[in-house]
Amino acid sequence: MSQNAGNTSKVDKLLAEQRDYIARREAGYRERALKMYPWVCGRCAREFTRINLRELTVHHVDHDHDNNPADGSNWELLCVYCHDEEHSKFEDFVRYGGSSEKRREAATHSPFAGLKEALEKKLESPD
Repeated sequence: MSQNAGNTSKVDKLLAEQRDYIARREAGYRERALKMYPWVCGRCAREFTRINLRELTVHHVDHDHDNNPADGSNWELLCVYCHDEEHSKFEDFVRYGGSSEKRREAATHSPFAGLKEALEKKLESPD
């Protein structure tokens, strides 16, 4: 029992340290980004005020949270929904890879090309 309690406290301590580290790191670049950019989502153009500002996040364009240049060139402000969507796209890209095709050819098949003629024939036939 006491061994499990020791492991639990170690895990709790590690989680607390990680949360503290993330909070300190985010406080720096988030505050700078909010001073630098208008409070508008870069994707859906939703506007934010002090009341709902917690829903506006700082997205790292290169997905490296430690790359925080002073000019903010690696940041964009996104609402929580657009931020989640952006990370989903990135995870799909990592998981499934990018397309090796540069450009796809347009489809040439027309599934309803002979439909009008077929209907006219059916209406003309006595069956």
